[in-house]
Amino acid sequence: MYGWIWRHLPGPLPVRIMLATVLVTGVVALLMFVVFPWAEPKLPFNNVTTPQ
Repeated sequence: MYGWIWRHLPGPLPVRIMLATVLVTGVVALLMFVVFPWAEPKLPFNNVTTPQ
């Protein structure tokens, strides 16, 4: 999959590196600001109890 993305990026090597960096940053931002906040209430990690 990564090879397919790399082959389809336009331009010489420096442009490809810049585009790959922008793509990775965009995916991370999408996960951090949209997907994870949406999924957090649905996960069972909020009801943690510790034994005494």
